[in-house]
Amino acid sequence: MTRMTPFSNPLLLGFDSMEKTLERIAKSGDSYPPYNIERLRNADGRGEQLRITLAVAGFAEQDLEVITEENQLVVRGRQTDDTEREYLHRGIAARQFQRVFVLADGMQVLGAELRNGLLSIDLDRPQPERLVRKINISVKD
Repeated sequence: MTRMTPFSNPLLLGFDSMEKTLERIAKSGDSYPPYNIERLRNADGRGEQLRITLAVAGFAEQDLEVITEENQLVVRGRQTDDTEREYLHRGIAARQFQRVFVLADGMQVLGAELRNGLLSIDLDRPQPERLVRKINISVKD
């Protein structure tokens, strides 16, 4: 039996990679670290900016990595255990994480800032150009 998906519609051509990306996102259920996504309006009214803010308390700048790979924004955090300390109770674990955000075509990462345990990443989504092109029809008899 063939599996029917929203992208199997014959009018949606070339969306195979998007379908795979959505399936991968649906399978990733880890909610650490928590994050917010804000929409920031540009002053000129064209396009918009987005800000992703992740709660990364306990991570220093050298413990964090923000990279783009193809159309993905990848945020990684790595903490190492401090073997010199002797804990009587340990409720805050040294934890690693990787959070992946899929970026639409044309989105650009403007920068990242770590302040008070919050990592903010600013993205720019420029207004797409409206492209209209006439296709010539050739007649072959």
